[in-house]
Amino acid sequence: MQAFEYANPTTVKDAVGMLSAQWGEADVLAGGTDLLSLMKEYTHTPKRVVNIKGIKELGGIQKTSSGLRIGAVVTLDELATNAAVRSEYPSLVQAALGVTSPQIRNMGTVGGDLCQRPRCWYFRQGFGILGQDKNGKSLVQTGENRFHAIFPQAPAFYVNPSSLAPALIALGARVTITGPNGSRELSVEKLFVVPKTNKDRELALAANEILTAINLPPAKGIKNATYEVRQKQALDWPLTTASVALKMKGSTVTSASIVLGHVGPAPVQAKQAEAMLAGKALTPDLAADAGKAAANGAQPMSGTAYKVQLVRTAVKRALLEAMKQRA
Repeated sequence: MQAFEYANPTTVKDAVGMLSAQWGEADVLAGGTDLLSLMKEYTHTPKRVVNIKGIKELGGIQKTSSGLRIGAVVTLDELATNAAVRSEYPSLVQAALGVTSPQIRNMGTVGGDLCQRPRCWYFRQGFGILGQDKNGKSLVQTGENRFHAIFPQAPAFYVNPSSLAPALIALGARVTITGPNGSRELSVEKLFVVPKTNKDRELALAANEILTAINLPPAKGIKNATYEVRQKQALDWPLTTASVALKMKGSTVTSASIVLGHVGPAPVQAKQAEAMLAGKALTPDLAADAGKAAANGAQPMSGTAYKVQLVRTAVKRALLEAMKQRA
């Protein structure tokens, strides 16, 4: 990889000061499970790497008056084994355990999962975030695209790679972002933006900002689950994910949140399916109908039509899994 300067700050303020206002000059290192691969492939060549793994204020999982705070450098393994998370947020545990490599779960961080770059092979081979040739024509639409979007937002056809994002969005989580002007907070849903050019980024972060924490509202009494479909049980990225969160009154769904992952450049909220569940008792037939509704509006390309059925199945099974939980 290209030579770089290594910085090892001990505070968030110092870390922010070591970043650059311009993308590509400096970047954040946490678990390194994505950044180092990008650097080895020369897809990304920062002049400075700022290690935040040792910053104590970025670690830990704490209960707060408004729910649960998860530090950005908490590992996927810490998340999956934490008692408070396992008690109220099983959808997050299921998503974290879906990363089947113990090595990656022990190194990869919650913040890194949200901020990782797309796994699109056109992007990874140097054709930009939009996977275009030198004339601006999409290589994805006319090329090999079996792992790409069925809910594209042209000109973007890659899929968001985060394992945790669908569950966090379904649960109403927010992230704290810290930069030179202090901290701000936004919903996880709004963290992801769809680039219009190859110079744009897919995250609502400035080059000199760091995602410092994830904040979850209480989920006691909210039935939630994640169901992923993968090509293999060994380490792999999901083909489709569905995360659900159900507010119940007895056996009746009062409101539902259903979020799809790995089918669009940002997680997709299945609003038609959500509306279908409100005010009804959830049965296997209704769960299947909600799965069908969640796939409405899909625009598969030459190699992605199979994902439509995967969406239907993932939503149905996530709903039925959530219903198994005690109120």
